[in-house]
Amino acid sequence: MASIKHIFNEVHYEMTRKLAEGGMGVVYEALQLGAGNFRKVVAVKLIREEYSAIEEFQNNFIGEARLVADLIHTNIVQTYHLGQVGGQYFMVMEFVRGVNLEMFIEQHRRLGKTIPVDMAAFVVSRVARGLAYAHAKCDREGRHLNIVHRDIGPKNVLIAYEGDVKLTDFGIAKALDLMYNEEGKVIAGKDEYLSPEQASYAITDARADLFPLGIVLTELLLGKNIFRSADRSQSRRNILTLPIPQFGKLRPDIDPKLEAIIQRALMRDRDKRYQSALEMLTDLELYLYSDRYGPTNEKLAVYLKNLFGVRDPVIPSLSSRPPI
Repeated sequence: MASIKHIFNEVHYEMTRKLAEGGMGVVYEALQLGAGNFRKVVAVKLIREEYSAIEEFQNNFIGEARLVADLIHTNIVQTYHLGQVGGQYFMVMEFVRGVNLEMFIEQHRRLGKTIPVDMAAFVVSRVARGLAYAHAKCDREGRHLNIVHRDIGPKNVLIAYEGDVKLTDFGIAKALDLMYNEEGKVIAGKDEYLSPEQASYAITDARADLFPLGIVLTELLLGKNIFRSADRSQSRRNILTLPIPQFGKLRPDIDPKLEAIIQRALMRDRDKRYQSALEMLTDLELYLYSDRYGPTNEKLAVYLKNLFGVRDPVIPSLSSRPPI
């Protein structure tokens, strides 16, 4: 950490703490420093040192930064800058003060509480909103980028204390001309959050993000991922063959309207699944708002602060596993 601090002081970023680390990257909370005592809290993501000299990892990291640079949407974590210092590439990103969905689910489990049905549907509707934007994105020449996130799951959905829901980590996304891709040869994504296409090594399109979004919705409602197994290959088999239950029988306050949304999202035949994130978003919003005053960012913010006992929404000390 000391050497990282020293290196990044050269480019006006003061590292304050490590937030998370994954397969190839490490994320730090940092202060961006500027003239006139300017200070802004940001997240800095960099390639792990052991991978920084490998061209494939560098190209993927650069591809991710180029991809997300123009994804400017309230439901997607913003990326500000791609730089290089001391032989390492780094990405400067929006710092979200809050929790990820994995922490959100775990806190309910720890307290013996269930997530309210409308709150679960609202969170997923905001992710669908971000996906609808990303899936429709074109480059500056007007070419459709054909973005597929391929890593939808609780760790990659953040809830800010203010109630904003944000999708993050496009590190294994597929997009036109931007990302290294061996689809059909390797499986991209986490085994228990794959679409059937991913689990069977098929070529994906945007519909592949909607099946795992359905999984996330059921996990919020049930407190568990029904496809997860201790054995990774069994998780993939479950994605392909496990009978899809009637979720209203597992939780009685899941009504037929929401049941229909879940069942359509979890169609293994992608031609019978939702054909776009916008279509899924529309059904979720009709469910939430057509006959009542449904959840809002402000309601979610109050709920989150009550859940974690947070008095001040700017204090980032909810967990020993801080969000990205």
